[in-house]
Order: sequence, then C-alpha cells, then structure tokens
Amino acid sequence: MYDRFERKIEYLRISVTDRCNLRCEYCMPPEGISLLGHSDILTYDEIRDFTRVAVSHGVSKVRITGGEPLVRKGIVKLVEMLAGVHGINDLSMTTNAVLLSDFAHDLKNAGLKRVNISLDTVDSEKFREITRGGDLRDVIRGISAAREAGLDPIKINCVIQHTRNETDAIEVARFCMSEDLEIRYIRRMDLVRGYFSVVEGGSGGDCSACNRLRLTANGKLKPCLFNSIGFDIRELGYEKALHMAVDGKPECGSHNTTGTFYNIGG
Repeated sequence: MYDRFERKIEYLRISVTDRCNLRCEYCMPPEGISLLGHSDILTYDEIRDFTRVAVSHGVSKVRITGGEPLVRKGIVKLVEMLAGVHGINDLSMTTNAVLLSDFAHDLKNAGLKRVNISLDTVDSEKFREITRGGDLRDVIRGISAAREAGLDPIKINCVIQHTRNETDAIEVARFCMSEDLEIRYIRRMDLVRGYFSVVEGGSGGDCSACNRLRLTANGKLKPCLFNSIGFDIRELGYEKALHMAVDGKPECGSHNTTGTFYNIGG
C-alpha cells in the first residue's frame, strides 16, 4: 500500500488495552483515567482478522502495544494468533517489562520475535518517582528473562527531556552497553501542542518516511499519532477503514486533541 505521498505503508501498531500497571508521569495524568468498557475493546478475533486484511494489503511488520499489553488477559494467545498470520515478518511488542519475567518464554514460544522495553532511568528512587510506584528490579528481571528466552534484539526506549546527555540517559546508555542492549532516545512529546522529533536510534518521528498505521484498543485506525483523525473498523468494515486511513494519512504530523499515549500506544 502506498499513501498519497508515495510512502509504503507496511507497519501496523496495535494497542490491545488502555490499562497499565505503572503510572508514568508523562503518560498517565495524576488524577487517573477513564478506562474503556470491556465491550468497547476489540476482541482477539477482531484484531487477528483485521490484521489479516492489513497484511493482505502489504503490512509485514506488527507491534503489540498498550497501555501495557502484558496486563491484558490471554495476551500470549493473541501473539500465537498473530504469529499464524502468513506474511508477518516482524512481530514485536513494546512493554514496561514489569511482568515480562512471567511471560517471556511463553511469548517467544507463541511466536513473538523481539521486545522494546521502556526504561528512563536506572536509579531505583527516580524510577519509583517517574512511574509513581514502580520497582526497577521487576524491569531488570524482565530484561534478563527476555534475553534468556531469545527475544532478540532487546531495544530500550529511553525518554529524555531534551538531549541524550542528560544524567539519567547517560546512565541508561551505560547499562545498555554493559548488557548488550540497543538504546533509542525518545524526546518527550506533547500530542496537543504537537511537540515531537525523530527518535534517535530509530525511525519514529520522521514524517517523510512514516510507514505506519495505529489501531487503538477500541478499534480506531489512526494514520498518524499527531493527528486527531481515526477510522472505526467496526463501523466501516476492515477494508474500508484501511483504505480510508491510508488515503487520509497526512503528509506531516500536527497535533492530536482526541487521543493520549496510554490509549494509542505511542
């Protein structure tokens, strides 16, 4: 599939839940969130069936996101279902790794190829502060389990304020070097104000080469993270929603006043 600007659309990011077991300060508001109802969230069958349609039109790379995908019941089954879709060459997951030590081997056996793990500091107290109560030791155990399971390469997503030379970013980089992990620096973004930049060590944020679509947990297919538009796959049908999203993909991100990171998947 190609959009109006001749970008080849081949990457689908799927948010499977708006729930998370952390409350990171840049993702979750301090007052909490209004969670989706059970009936609003796409079933695993719906996710698989839509993915089949997307793959039949050229999607070959799929990433599972959240919220935190590992908090959704039966997530290993979904990985197995997606791994069975012929044509997916890269099936990955973004996770905070808090539960990864319990799931890593099962995820690998189900067909998951690799993981991206969010880690903004290796200071236990700062981690607890940023995540509003998280335990860094859980993440370290998750990273070890992912390595043992063969979920390679393990990529670390490190959110920075401005530059990779900030103290916490430097320490995370040292940790990654000692543990043979890849690191990606993601500058803090603001959906409403439209603040975003190219990911250092990755391709995100480069509008000229953007090849992705995003499916929210409640079935809205979004052609751009920094845009409010979305197409309901339940109301429109899978084929129509897919074509409308590709045709409606903007040349460049602007701002998003209808979504948030916890329910789009970043």
